Amino acid sequence: MNTMDINGYQAVISFDPDINMFRGEFVGLNGGADFYATTVDDLRKEGEISLNTFLEMCAEEGVEPRKHFSGKFNLRVPPTLHERLAAQAAAHGKSINAWITELLSKTTAHVH
Repeated sequence: MNTMDINGYQAVISFDPDINMFRGEFVGLNGGADFYATTVDDLRKEGEISLNTFLEMCAEEGVEPRKHFSGKFNLRVPPTLHERLAAQAAAHGKSINAWITELLSKTTAHVH
């Protein structure tokens, strides 16, 4: 999957072989907003239209367009991986949380 930034909002882009079109879906919104096109340029245009329609609807209904993220989530891993993570974090002088946060920050640095 790929992402596209449209006016500061991220959309996940995929190809739908059943209809032979690209599909974009905005993520992190308080509702659904998707769009389709056959070219990248048209996909961006359709994304802008879909986003603007969604934002206008939010404004009319007094709804915050973006979801609120608390910064907390649970992650379940096998006990053997948990043990290795604890050892690696300790080797870096960090808690598991601090070490994984650092790793995730590095691997997602290109995402806006």
